[in-house]
Amino acid sequence: MTEYDAVVVGARCAGSATAMLLARAGMKVLLLDRTHPGQDTLSTHALMRAAVVQLDRWGVLPRIVEAGTPPVTATTFHYADRAETVPLAAPLYAPRRPVLDTALLTAALEAGVDARTGADVTDLERDRSGRVTGVRFRVRGPHGGEQRVRAALTVGADGLRSGVARAVGAPITWQGRRASACVYGYWPAAAATAYEWFYRPGATAGIIPTNDGQVCIWAGVPAERFAAERAGGLDGVFADVLSEMAPEMAPVKAAAGIGGDRLGRLRGFPGQPAFLRRPYGPGWALVGDAGYFKDPLTAHGITDALRDAELLARAAVDGSPTSFARYETDRDALARPLVEVAERIAAYDWDLTDVEDLLRAESAAMRPEVAVVRAFGQPIRTPQAA
Repeated sequence: MTEYDAVVVGARCAGSATAMLLARAGMKVLLLDRTHPGQDTLSTHALMRAAVVQLDRWGVLPRIVEAGTPPVTATTFHYADRAETVPLAAPLYAPRRPVLDTALLTAALEAGVDARTGADVTDLERDRSGRVTGVRFRVRGPHGGEQRVRAALTVGADGLRSGVARAVGAPITWQGRRASACVYGYWPAAAATAYEWFYRPGATAGIIPTNDGQVCIWAGVPAERFAAERAGGLDGVFADVLSEMAPEMAPVKAAAGIGGDRLGRLRGFPGQPAFLRRPYGPGWALVGDAGYFKDPLTAHGITDALRDAELLARAAVDGSPTSFARYETDRDALARPLVEVAERIAAYDWDLTDVEDLLRAESAAMRPEVAVVRAFGQPIRTPQAA
């Protein structure tokens, strides 16, 4: 049986980042995924400051820029007939997921990660005490078959419905009650340079510049409204919300050169209440949506994933029980203020004054995580690699 220091299940942004950091620290790492990260997935793309800081420090940001991801130089908040623009001292980015995830996977491969796609994890290996000691997986294709690998640490980075979390019975330590739904698509845009967020009571929308001269335009509603209206089709839900935002969105679209026909189909997310799971146990750990999910209305999910990848990698390299307990403590200290304000925004029971206050609270909650990722500074090193 092949042995690794760590096996990471899931090669999207959380999994590839975790695998890359562990390998750079000198660990032998296997990365598994059912599909290739070059395929698209549900996402609103927007990176917040902490994510850009990490990608730059890891040397991954230049690849994202070279792929034609446009710089975002301002954020504008539209509250019905009033707008507030915040210029950015340094640009943000909103790469399409095949761009971001492939860049992180490439960095992981360059760090020495053994990556296999088309691999379905079928079970976890355990010793007599119940400690997780590796995985079993099946590689699809004519030369496939079940394989077993042993690892000191098995990381579940396999998303919202994580099979690893389910297999280890990871308990939920905090549970949200409200959720928002969203519908989004892509349009050509000649000159979009800002995140544009729109708010009206009962509805939200946004314009996010992304790759290939396109913008992602999304519309958000309470999950209950989406469930009631989705039978009429995603186009109907999307059109209804954008018609509510039309007075303030029309001049923004004109200035950004957004026009022409939609590129591809609309995609929808029906909503999911937020949660925090215990992110570690004997021989296992969780990262990304597998361990912590926050309402996508805040466009902070990728930033969460990259932040927690580094928190987990540092704990794994240390390897002590207290380091994993600290991973959970640090993650929760950074996540709870964000997830709680996201829960209040996702409830859609605010007026425009309320939501402005909530967005200020969200901005304030982001500052500590920026300070934390800046303070990481030096690369992670195992004692053997130091």
